[in-house]
Amino acid sequence: MSNSTATGNPSSAPEPPTTSRSATGRPDSSRLEFFQMMAWRWDITTAKKLTRARTPQGRIDPREWAGMLRLIAINTEHAAEVDLAEPLIVATVPNGGMLIIDGWHRLYKALTMEVAELPAVVLTAEEEVACRIFGGEKGQGYLR
Repeated sequence: MSNSTATGNPSSAPEPPTTSRSATGRPDSSRLEFFQMMAWRWDITTAKKLTRARTPQGRIDPREWAGMLRLIAINTEHAAEVDLAEPLIVATVPNGGMLIIDGWHRLYKALTMEVAELPAVVLTAEEEVACRIFGGEKGQGYLR
């Protein structure tokens, strides 16, 4: 699998199997964010726009997701600063169940603070496809 740099060009540097990062490296709120799990990648900037005004539909028990943190690159300094009131974003992955695509640092912080529940919004199937950059029927390319 090829990796992508901030400009979208392939790079030879290995990337962890799961990552969440800014695609531009800019510290401002206009940066593009993505989340990657194995051969799937989602545009988190788009997911946040789609869910911005939505009331959380559910709650997530961080303990139920704790085992997944072994697969996620967590920046503990960033996790210490996140707002636990911001809802997690969950996608229903075709043939794969539910997956948190935004909020892993909040989940980590909730676990360290022994918070029992976090608010969550769930993308519709259409929204998940709109946010998915690649994976599943989207193929393995970096362009939609």
